[in-house]
Amino acid sequence: MTTAAAGSPRTYQVRTYGCQMNVHDSERISGLLEQAGYVRAADSADPDVVVFNTCAVRENADNRLYGNLGHLRPVKDKHPGMQIAVGGCLAQKDRGDIVRKAPWVDVVFGTHNIGSLPVLLERARHNAAAEVEILESLEVFPSTLPTRRESTYAGWVSISVGCNNTCTFCIVPSLRGREKDRRPGDILAEVRALVDEGVLEVTLLGQNVNSYGVEFGDRYAFGKLLRACGDIDGLERVRFTSPHPKDFTDDVIAAMAETPNVCHSLHMPLQSGSDDVLKAMRRSYRSERYLGIIEKVRAAMPDAAITTDIIVGFPGETEPDFQHTLDVVREARFSSAFTFQYSKRPGTPAATMPDQLPKQVVQERYERLIACVEEITWAENRKLVGETVEVLVAVGEGRKDEHTGRMSGRARDGRLVHFAAGSLAGRIRPGDIVHTVVTYAAPHHLNADGEPLAHRRTRAGDAAEAGRTPRTPGVLLGLPTIGAPAAAPAPGGACGCD
Repeated sequence: MTTAAAGSPRTYQVRTYGCQMNVHDSERISGLLEQAGYVRAADSADPDVVVFNTCAVRENADNRLYGNLGHLRPVKDKHPGMQIAVGGCLAQKDRGDIVRKAPWVDVVFGTHNIGSLPVLLERARHNAAAEVEILESLEVFPSTLPTRRESTYAGWVSISVGCNNTCTFCIVPSLRGREKDRRPGDILAEVRALVDEGVLEVTLLGQNVNSYGVEFGDRYAFGKLLRACGDIDGLERVRFTSPHPKDFTDDVIAAMAETPNVCHSLHMPLQSGSDDVLKAMRRSYRSERYLGIIEKVRAAMPDAAITTDIIVGFPGETEPDFQHTLDVVREARFSSAFTFQYSKRPGTPAATMPDQLPKQVVQERYERLIACVEEITWAENRKLVGETVEVLVAVGEGRKDEHTGRMSGRARDGRLVHFAAGSLAGRIRPGDIVHTVVTYAAPHHLNADGEPLAHRRTRAGDAAEAGRTPRTPGVLLGLPTIGAPAAAPAPGGACGCD
């Protein structure tokens, strides 16, 4: 084990669990640390700082964190000066308990004060004591923080944080707080900055994106934002996640259908097809309303791919309730579904509800749900065999690509496509655009094994080839820097990318 050499920057590693919001928060954590003088650790090296960005949604989140912290303790013992920080939703929930259970942790920070991390790390080093700082409300909007983006071709852009809903199974509102909306101009400026660096696809993020505008009193603000994204030259794909059926308005469907760069893909959580269970979940829509939205979406966009979230085994769920969920799945014809067994989370109303279901009942229903979903997604995917798809080439989407000789990416509707490069092998880069014909369908992906019909090189592909990823700058007033000063930029360099 080695420590950073005298005068050299301290290194860091961020380990992320949970949703897209956490993934984007980790990009901000990386940006903060790099602006403060840290450098990302090589894969084979032991970092000077390890940051865990945690999730609290699933029941095993606590065990996973403390297990990983336990594995890291002997590494820290052999690595003088190493620091461990824990942030995210589990840190917001457990607070000082983390240091009590794992006293070798140096810093605990919450979802509302990501920007404090460099200061807390320096304070912990100086005082040789753990620093725990959890704020109850947002300190600064996270998107004002510097961000080290992970992708050259696709970027997350937060439009809001927090949630005003009170779903009985969900702990997120108590950890992320009430909804706070960014001003449209700030969002669009960030999108333009990403596009200027070659990004082709942007995903607008929020706990409930289609309630965007609640803070400034415009219930149509989200549809307007989608249309405004359509005016940004060079932005080829716009996605968003996640909407809530209760706030879904017809103007959003119209904006999706009428704005060419907004993808015809919609992730809309169902959670249950039983009206009784939805009522117990405090989801303020019913199955008829949900299916009505899908009907309108498909009328406006027949090619739309609709995905969802479903929870099995909510307290009090009966066999007829579960059958209602299967009925909605069959009628909705989802292109994919994220399925979950109900997980009791302390602090949520559902955790104290009567009629908690036995594990074996939940497991059996879960397996039936998976079988139903896969039967439908496979049938829907088979309809695309012989069709031409536009693929944005990605990194890390195809785990077997090296073995099969294929490359992978996402079609405009969000489906995963594994394709043969054919005579273009070695010339196609992540971030490039390929048109190819689907030759085979599986429940969770499509294959295209013929020669690509077309290949377009892009600026995102150029950045990937050069090893650059976009950086979104932020303003850090008075935060400490660590290690050697950053090198002066090379003459002519204007993008600030590494």
